[in-house]
Amino acid sequence: MAKLKDEFTKRNTKVIAISVDPLASHNEWVKDINDTQQTHVNYPIIADGEKKIAQLYDMLHPGVEEKGTVRSVFIIGPDKKIKLTITYPPSTGRNFDEILRVLDSLQLTAYHSVATPVDWKNGEDVVILASVPDEQVPTKFPKGHNRIRPWLRTTPQPNL
Repeated sequence: MAKLKDEFTKRNTKVIAISVDPLASHNEWVKDINDTQQTHVNYPIIADGEKKIAQLYDMLHPGVEEKGTVRSVFIIGPDKKIKLTITYPPSTGRNFDEILRVLDSLQLTAYHSVATPVDWKNGEDVVILASVPDEQVPTKFPKGHNRIRPWLRTTPQPNL
C-alpha cells in the first residue's frame, strides 16, 4: 500500500489499516514491512488487539487460527457508506491492482450514468445505464455510442 500512495492520492483516497496485533507490536512489524518490501509505511494503522472491530465487521477469514491477520478490504465512499468489501483467504495475497480498478470504476459510475463491464480497465469503453432514455444518449454522451442491443449501449469513458 505504501508504494501505491501516489495512486491513491490521485484518486483522492485515504488508506487506513487495521491490525489485530496490540499497538506495541506495530513498530516491529512495520520495520519488517519496510525492510522486506523496500518501502516506508505511510498510512495510519488502527490497533485492534482484542479483535473487537475485526469481529464486529467480519474481517477475519472463517477458520483462521488465533494469530490470523485481517484479510478484508473495505472501500468507503464520501457518503460514509461501504461501497465494496473483499475478504481474502489467509493463503492469498491482496490484489492492489484490482482495488485501484474498483476505485476507478466506483468514482466513474458515481458521477456518470454508466456501469463498467467485466474486466474493465480505466480508459476502456463503458456501458450506458438502461435507465438513460435513447433520446438523451447523444446529449449525455457526446463522444458517441454503440447500440449493441436496446439494453446494451456502450460509449467511450466519459471522464477522459
